[in-house]
Amino acid sequence: MSAAVGGGRNALNETGTDLSPVLPLNSFGNVVIFLFNIVLASAIIILNLSVFLSIMINDSLRSQNQFMYMLSTCISDICSGVSYYYVGVLDVRDSHDSPKRTYHIVPTFLGLSFMAILAAQADRYHAVTAPFKYSHRMTRNRTILVILAYWVYAFFIVGVINLVTLGVARQVTAIGTFVGNCFTVIIMIGLNVRLFIIAKYQLERDPPSVERDSKRSSIYLIVLVAVFFLCAWLPIFIHIIVCSFFGSTCYTFKNEGTDPMRMLPRMNAVLTPVLYIRGCTPLRETLFGKVWKMCSTKRR
Repeated sequence: MSAAVGGGRNALNETGTDLSPVLPLNSFGNVVIFLFNIVLASAIIILNLSVFLSIMINDSLRSQNQFMYMLSTCISDICSGVSYYYVGVLDVRDSHDSPKRTYHIVPTFLGLSFMAILAAQADRYHAVTAPFKYSHRMTRNRTILVILAYWVYAFFIVGVINLVTLGVARQVTAIGTFVGNCFTVIIMIGLNVRLFIIAKYQLERDPPSVERDSKRSSIYLIVLVAVFFLCAWLPIFIHIIVCSFFGSTCYTFKNEGTDPMRMLPRMNAVLTPVLYIRGCTPLRETLFGKVWKMCSTKRR
């Protein structure tokens, strides 16, 4: 009887239907990792949902393009936080041939957050370097179209990868990730250095005013978000580039919840809304004055 049960369990594990914590909860270290991943997933959801609600209920924030990109980042990060309960907490290996894979949907949420921050950086660079042309070119509707475009593109790629053979899917993923990472690092560093220099020069020519201080805070916030973004994503970028160059296997950890390089981008998903709240006064006032107050009133 016990042999039959043991055989049944082995078969269950092979088919990938047995979902248990990624590490057995038989040691203090494993329990700490388990709790950390649950707290991380919950923090991603709560913080990004708070920022999302703050922007949605504030008309003046929704009228600004940078907050539309912020909304996009919040939505993708909320989805990433929810999915992390699966790929980070449970014994799930989200690879091409895993029976427990998510068909590239979970990595796409991280990719969408990645693209939203890139688009926001390019948007701010355009606004600073050509403010008059920017106001005519990038209307709110065009900004929404840009956001919709990269969401559609991301899930179109997901559909293509899921329709082709496993070998082709791996090649497409490897080549696209390698090229994208190289260009992203160059663009992020180059754009932000130039953005900071131009903005600092322009602000020094303006007379002291509340508007100038607001612009300075906005520029510093964008640069700060970019710095933490690079710190969180560079390790996995370099790892993938090196692995692709030498043709070795990149994914050596049990799952995403035990891989420090894959945990960093999700920790960035916690840090980014904190930076937004800390650096944007209207957002902070809406969050503490309306959203959290409304939530506390409903509890009572």
